[in-house]
Amino acid sequence: MSSDPRTAAPGADADHLTGTRRLAGDLVTGPVDRFAEPLTKVLGPRSAGALAKLGLETTGDLLGHYPRRYGDPGKLTDLGGLVLGEHVTIMARVVQATVRAMRSRGGAMLQAEVTDGVHRLSLTFFAKGTGALRTHESRLQPGRTGLFTGVVSAYRGARQLTHPDYLVIGVDADDEEAALIEARRPIPLYPASASIPSWRIQKAVRQVLDPLTEDEVPDPLPPAVREARGFGSRHAALKDVHEPFDTRQWQHGRDRLRYEEAFVLQAALAQRRARAEAEEATARPLRAPGEPSALADFDASLPFTLTAGQREIGEEISGELERSRPMQRLLQGEVGSGKTVVALRAMLQVVDAGGQAALLAPTEVLASQHARTLRTLLGPLAEEGMLGGADHGTRVALLTGSMGAAAKKGALLDAASGRAGIVVGTHALLSENVQFADLGLVVVDEQHRFGVEQRDALRAKARTSPHLLVMTATPIPRTVAMTVFGDLETSSLTEIPAGRAGITTHVVPADNEAWMDRTWQRVREEVDAGHRAYVVCARIHPDEPAAGSGAADGEGAPAKKKTRTDDFDEVPDFLDLDGPGTGSDRPPLRAVLEVAEELASVPALRGLAVGVLHGQMAPADKEKVMADFASGAVQVLVSTTVVEVGVDVPEATVMVVFDADRFGLSQLHQLRGRVGRGSAPGLCLLVSTVEPGTPAAVRVETMAETTDGFRLATVDLELRSEGDVLGAAQSGRASSLRLLRVVKDVAVIEQARADAAEVVGGDPELEQHPELRAAIASRLDPEREEFLERA
Repeated sequence: MSSDPRTAAPGADADHLTGTRRLAGDLVTGPVDRFAEPLTKVLGPRSAGALAKLGLETTGDLLGHYPRRYGDPGKLTDLGGLVLGEHVTIMARVVQATVRAMRSRGGAMLQAEVTDGVHRLSLTFFAKGTGALRTHESRLQPGRTGLFTGVVSAYRGARQLTHPDYLVIGVDADDEEAALIEARRPIPLYPASASIPSWRIQKAVRQVLDPLTEDEVPDPLPPAVREARGFGSRHAALKDVHEPFDTRQWQHGRDRLRYEEAFVLQAALAQRRARAEAEEATARPLRAPGEPSALADFDASLPFTLTAGQREIGEEISGELERSRPMQRLLQGEVGSGKTVVALRAMLQVVDAGGQAALLAPTEVLASQHARTLRTLLGPLAEEGMLGGADHGTRVALLTGSMGAAAKKGALLDAASGRAGIVVGTHALLSENVQFADLGLVVVDEQHRFGVEQRDALRAKARTSPHLLVMTATPIPRTVAMTVFGDLETSSLTEIPAGRAGITTHVVPADNEAWMDRTWQRVREEVDAGHRAYVVCARIHPDEPAAGSGAADGEGAPAKKKTRTDDFDEVPDFLDLDGPGTGSDRPPLRAVLEVAEELASVPALRGLAVGVLHGQMAPADKEKVMADFASGAVQVLVSTTVVEVGVDVPEATVMVVFDADRFGLSQLHQLRGRVGRGSAPGLCLLVSTVEPGTPAAVRVETMAETTDGFRLATVDLELRSEGDVLGAAQSGRASSLRLLRVVKDVAVIEQARADAAEVVGGDPELEQHPELRAAIASRLDPEREEFLERA
């Protein structure tokens, strides 16, 4: 090998390398072209074809395909745990290898045995003649250690691998000394497939990497940053992670790669912050005391006292609205912490200053709910020009895609003329025909449902850059906020307004008849006390495939096998469908329509009015069901997760969630937040078929233990990969975070954030850092960042 032991720290990552290829012509010349070379040209069509099945098509793709772990040549695989039918890669020592002719069927067979020191495994090879097997026999000499890959089968009660692919450690070397060195090195074990084993990937990586010189490897880390953090070149980084001589070396490589991932992301966010700060906004000052003011009248009419957090954050937002630079703020808080009131006060300040505010909501149900809530809170202040309306009030317009022509025309006119100071809507607000007289503030509810491109499309409708307030009821750990919402200043509401009762959560075994009977008895008790009950199901129709074969990643977007996509509505994040205990033996997901029908025959619920709510219903029907539920005409509402966010019925005190173990923690927390919103305590019953010890068990048990949203968010993130959390952040591609763990790597993210801010502060457009600019452009396409994709 051409590598030598080094102590310099490594660094490179897949999306960066791939991206520099995509933007090579515009941003970087020379060295980057080596990373754009097709593997068919470098390795030949056969090897390239196998690698293409892993999504590796260029040299950059291949060099960014990092080992998932490193094998120790002295540590053998426990062969006792092998499962029949499983495709495995094992490390074992050869016991014997014998070639013999097969008299009964002709041809020849080589039989070898390998061991872990306790258990044995057979290796079997067939050929037309003994000569074709002699090479295997000479390589598989007793005492040698190798990596063997294949499908575990059985013959006469003994486990075996038939025609396994293998690599004998230390044999493929020019001389004995080189063989001895190779035999002692950590073995990179790559994410592989049946068509190409790990060591063939390793061989391909070396074939690509060894000829590269340092000048041919672009490095997004500026020299000053590398020197300050003790990192070496990217070329050395690639050598360290792909061709290490010892554990310390690949760990250096991992550290560099981890830091680089954080640095490139933070540099992108620093650029967004700098660009927003450089834009011009229209200042929206508070009215002077004594002047007619919708905000002052609203404050005077509030039947409750604002919490200290609401007052403090309100003053912070108010000050930023008075600047001629656009506010960029994230407002996060626990379910029921009063974010809507904080946002409404900001909107009224803008309205008082002659501007308009737009509230963007992810679903029609939530948009309608917001419009009703705002009108109720404002009272006469939302009836400007109407009989009994306040003299200096405004109007709240609602705009959704399914509205009738007349209603839509009226809403469009109110927005364009400025008569509606507050316009609430869904994606319909992004349409070209939606115009505003003077858009001064954009409020985005549940940011994770919208990409940056969508919120920017709404902001583009303003004459000057509008102020931006992003709200989320999903508490976000600090490191996630730095990584995902790093272009926004963050405010957190942690207090729950006075008068709110707590919520108690219990896990109910779905197969325990007595517990299920008690569940419905508790629902009846709550309804008899004048309250309401939600029953939440993960799908609409009962004739869908069982869980694991048709769960969707997003509304109407099946993740696995083909399904009737219109049957999925606000689909939950099925995080562990492929995990332990989630095989085909699991019962199918409960569906809204079947559960609603069943409840009619439950003795404890006899005589109660049961309603149904899901995404396939017409908007008018949804509105009627929600109105009936709020009034009490419907006492038990069987729904999909369409009620997850923002739906506010204070009389709802109990929620039953079927298949709770299939939902993510953040989503369960959102659902649970729909009850206990009034003065009566809430009760959440999680019906589960969970098996102890699985990630799903941890989720439901954690839900029962705490209502602390920040703790739940942290546990949720620890249970899922950063790829899930960051989602399609990179133009629909998989997450670029290969090594960075945003919960654990706090120090790395903070260092990278500080370093990136300094670099971007001195060179906002990165004209002096073209390789960093290329990395940002490829990994985080500024027009399509969708930072937090959650179900």
